[in-house]
Amino acid sequence: MTLRFAYNTNGTANHRIEDAIRLIGDAGYDGVALTLDIHHLDPFADNWVVEADRVASILARLELGSVIETGARFLLDPTAKHEPTLVTADATGRARRIGFLKRAIEIGKILNAEAVSFWAGVPKPGVDHGEARGWLIEGLREVADFAAEKGVVAALEPEPGMLIETLDDFAGLDIPGLHLALDTGHCLVTQERDPAAAVKEFAPRIGTVAIEDMKRGEHIHLPFGEGDMDVASVLDALDAIGFQKLVCVELSRDSHRADVMVGQALEYLRTCRRPGPGLPRPDATPRETPVPGLPNA
Repeated sequence: MTLRFAYNTNGTANHRIEDAIRLIGDAGYDGVALTLDIHHLDPFADNWVVEADRVASILARLELGSVIETGARFLLDPTAKHEPTLVTADATGRARRIGFLKRAIEIGKILNAEAVSFWAGVPKPGVDHGEARGWLIEGLREVADFAAEKGVVAALEPEPGMLIETLDDFAGLDIPGLHLALDTGHCLVTQERDPAAAVKEFAPRIGTVAIEDMKRGEHIHLPFGEGDMDVASVLDALDAIGFQKLVCVELSRDSHRADVMVGQALEYLRTCRRPGPGLPRPDATPRETPVPGLPNA
């Protein structure tokens, strides 16, 4: 089975959405992880349905799949990064976030997206975490129910520093219909699990996967080869579980060189599991030298 790869448009922030999609498609990707933003299919624009239909047509014409991402920094509040969230103390703010996630699901339906990925948020200082968890669960249930009604996969991403930070945090939730958005690099940040082991452990619940390089303990998305990620082992694990959905590259800090990074990232993913000349794969089982007169194992 051949893994399918996508590139996140938060790494093409200096491109028009149609140009970003063509850049990704021309590089050879199988899909696009579309981060809804003010310049990339603004979900709050008056013509959002028309724009969603237009983007869906572009994707269909280029035979590209999609995942919807909801991590835009200032889409909901131009004065506060990533606010409001599902754990914001103000009920009106939480409702605005839920409304946005529902709109993302509606867009996902139009685009026939494989999943809509989102996260919990960071409780502000002074907010009781138990109370915040109650708000979160209430919001997650509403979003998951809406996604099920629309036939869209809702996937929660554990995010370093947020109320749902680790895979154990995610596993502790009991929300029917809620899937896991697994960012394999985050496993290196929290150092809770080996990324490949996480793929195998949570295989039945994975709704979408993101991949990039990271250094242990540092939440910085890096180009492949610049961190501590054993990318080949993650790809092997995805193969082992028969993963058929898009594996999404997220390099949000590299929009200024997207013309180079989009193609370079895919080339790395396609070649990182190939052995060098005369060398075995690092995880390959060494073969013993045959002994004359004895049968080979």
